[in-house]
Amino acid sequence: MSAVWKHFKVSEKDAKFAVCSHCPAELSRGGTSAKTYSTSSLIQHLKSRHPDQHAEYEKDAAAASAAKRKVLSPTPTPSVVDFLEKTKRFASDSAKAKGITKKIMEFIALDDQPFSIVEDVGFGRLIDFIEPRYTMPSRRYFSDVCLPEMYNVVSTQVHELLATDITALSFTTDIWSSDVSPTSMLSLTAQWIDKDFKLRKVVLHSQEFRGSHTAAVISNAFSKMFDTWHIDRSKVHAVVSDNARNVTKAMEESGLKGIRCTAHTIQLAVHDGLLSQRSIADVIAIGRKMIGHFKHSPLAYTHLQSVQEQFGMPPKRLQQDVSTRWNSTYYMLESLFAQKRVLAAYLADHELPATFTAYHWVLIENVLSLLAPFEQITKEISSSDSSVADVIPLLAALKRLLNKEAETDHGVKTTKSALLEAVSTRFSQVESEPLYCIATVLDPRYKDNYFDVGKKQRTREMIQAELEPLGDVDGQGTHSAGEAGNNTDRKRARTTDEPHTSSLSDMFEEILQENIPNVLQRTSSTAQQLDCYLSDVPIPRSNNPLEYWRNNQSRFPDLAQMARRYLSAPSTSTDSERLFSAASHIIDEKRNRLSCEKAEKLLFIKKNLPLFLKK
Repeated sequence: MSAVWKHFKVSEKDAKFAVCSHCPAELSRGGTSAKTYSTSSLIQHLKSRHPDQHAEYEKDAAAASAAKRKVLSPTPTPSVVDFLEKTKRFASDSAKAKGITKKIMEFIALDDQPFSIVEDVGFGRLIDFIEPRYTMPSRRYFSDVCLPEMYNVVSTQVHELLATDITALSFTTDIWSSDVSPTSMLSLTAQWIDKDFKLRKVVLHSQEFRGSHTAAVISNAFSKMFDTWHIDRSKVHAVVSDNARNVTKAMEESGLKGIRCTAHTIQLAVHDGLLSQRSIADVIAIGRKMIGHFKHSPLAYTHLQSVQEQFGMPPKRLQQDVSTRWNSTYYMLESLFAQKRVLAAYLADHELPATFTAYHWVLIENVLSLLAPFEQITKEISSSDSSVADVIPLLAALKRLLNKEAETDHGVKTTKSALLEAVSTRFSQVESEPLYCIATVLDPRYKDNYFDVGKKQRTREMIQAELEPLGDVDGQGTHSAGEAGNNTDRKRARTTDEPHTSSLSDMFEEILQENIPNVLQRTSSTAQQLDCYLSDVPIPRSNNPLEYWRNNQSRFPDLAQMARRYLSAPSTSTDSERLFSAASHIIDEKRNRLSCEKAEKLLFIKKNLPLFLKK
């Protein structure tokens, strides 16, 4: 509709005429029907009689005309030059091409992709669809040029991170051999607590390890790795490894404080106290035969699935164990026990190479109950934020639990005693080891509540020995009757042992209830810090100890710095083991000819690059 009708309306008497909205004039529309009507006379009337309204009309008409042109032609027609520019391939050194190449290299490293993926048809079509102007480099370019470049960038960032304010570094190490290639690798991961009391971790090495794995060779490899990263030996707090004799000896020859992996030690204790028992070994052997039957017979597994569906259970495979991981044996027995009814129904129509008797099922149930706290401990110490401070309290709770009678002890009392003895023997040195003792006291969740009176005093002396350079400390702290009297309201009632306690968490609470915070005479600033800290009630186990120190470092500055050192040590070598789990994905059947040098670079990027990526 013309913009002129803003100022006119059709006559109600005769549609051939229009009435002006600004004066009484009635004007002919210049035709006899709707097809022949025009607005010329209306526009002329506005121009001669109403100039202001005519100017408004012209403005509205111009705007309507522009809008119409925009609808008919939304984009300008590109020139030939513009068209050719958009179809032109990127130069290999252009910023856009380099950016895409970098992202593809990140994709290869972070997602364990083979270099050959850049030659795959599907991947090539995807990239061509996203950006047709990009020319894909060869796989050799990615492996020989892009990989070293990215490794150098990340390596520089790790060097800069290690050059920050670090009071102590703790390490984990392990040796791994590939199943698909003649490759062995030695790992070294580092972790520390920064000035903001945040736990930081980096992977330093997963290098090829040729020849004999003697202590001398391992020690020499450690020296080279420390030199590569310019690590001051005085800042090396501890190195956590498995219980292999050659690694332990290498720590001694290198002058490093070696810690045995708690998870490995628990593995040995469980094997000594339980898995070596004849009756239990027989049950495990039967379980392996049963699972092996379903694993190697798709038809048998199909029948098992049918029975599971009849019982309204989701189809689930039975879990095979690994002899070197006791908890995998626990999960195997757990999966079998969960399918007890299903297996009984399966046996009604099908055969198995071996079966459990009623006695075996009772034994499995009791063994699972006996091993449950071990499985809980293994999970806790294998978490990414676990430290050596967790070891003594966990062992104290475990020993107390094993000393208690339970309804599920039937048939496993001897095994339970053997487990307790194995745990006590395997961890006999832990409670006298300064590294563990000091770390436990400096963890605000535990403090000295897990020590007897003699060990409390010895641990206090250990801490004082480190605090002495920071101030004058009276090594013989004495009780102040007045202060002790003021803290009687903090005493918690002693509880009697319950004969059927089965929770590991209950053991922690019992131990804390039996210990009253000691308030000692304050004799100097550093001693005062220790006294005040120990007199505070421990924080809940679910709380983060590093957050506590971040919030209380102004109250206990010297202890806070000690905490940065002692709480940096992990309790297991899990980080190195997880590193080699990633290595098994990199050196696999599709990439079994990948050199160790390139595999190490890929692992290094995969583990460290996420630390520096912008989110």
